[in-house]
Amino acid sequence: MSSPPRDAPGGASPAPESASRPTDEARSVRATASAANPGSSGEAAQGTLYLIPVPLGPDQDPCENLPPATLAVIAGLECFIVENAKSARAVLRRLPLARPLQALELSELNEHTPSEQWPALLAPLMGGRSVGLMSDAGCPAVADPGGALVAMAHRQGIRVVPLVGPSSILLALMASGMNGQSFSFVGYLPVAAPERVARIQALERRAGAESQTQIMIETPYRNQALFDALIEALSPDTLVGVATDLTLPDEHVRVASVAVWRQESPSLPRSPTVFTLARPAGPQGASRPASRPGPRSAVSAASGSRRRR
Repeated sequence: MSSPPRDAPGGASPAPESASRPTDEARSVRATASAANPGSSGEAAQGTLYLIPVPLGPDQDPCENLPPATLAVIAGLECFIVENAKSARAVLRRLPLARPLQALELSELNEHTPSEQWPALLAPLMGGRSVGLMSDAGCPAVADPGGALVAMAHRQGIRVVPLVGPSSILLALMASGMNGQSFSFVGYLPVAAPERVARIQALERRAGAESQTQIMIETPYRNQALFDALIEALSPDTLVGVATDLTLPDEHVRVASVAVWRQESPSLPRSPTVFTLARPAGPQGASRPASRPGPRSAVSAASGSRRRR
């Protein structure tokens, strides 16, 4: 999202959109914080919201996957906002913590958490306590429910600090050999076949017009459906990367043209996978425009595509 200009005409800085809205959210957050911290005067310094990466595999040792500086911050925290309490405890119990695991405060934030409960999640921060935000795997707030909470924290003036750790998106880009100076993470594509095909072809056009790598993810059980749609709808010379189980023992990264993928017809596992897409570079280094797929390919993709086993 683009930021408003720093200086408005006449030297006045424009008020951010959130500042011009009624402060119901701010009042709710502060009221919840006051109730949760009855002994505070309301003048206490706010805590820091730390964004904590988590290893990409459930059996990975976080002490081997997270740098010492990240581990040191986690060790000093007693409040956490997590996507799933059970999986978060499984990670935390393997870390050198300053407090017993049972003494930690874990609050859940996921797609089922109503927005009315978000102010309560920020209450410890408003009361001066620092909090760690954790996803189930990888970096929180990226294709993750935590993103909306981070935005709310910024609106309340809470300091937000991202910590260093594994990111499947950046790892897949690094391993793809595609343009790392211009790339776009587009998240999940539409599930319905016609909308998905239209989106794929729009991404291919953007990849060619802007020499930009396109990065997407999918729910693991839909990996094959997305892959089939990609190789049916894209031009034969378009490059597609598949990065599965990154940082894990079964890690597999492969980049090939659509024409080669069609010959190989691989069967993808139902494991976390990042897909990348790019147009091949032309003689001057710029991406070549994509040729339009034939009617047969387009119709096949729109009808749901055939599964490659």
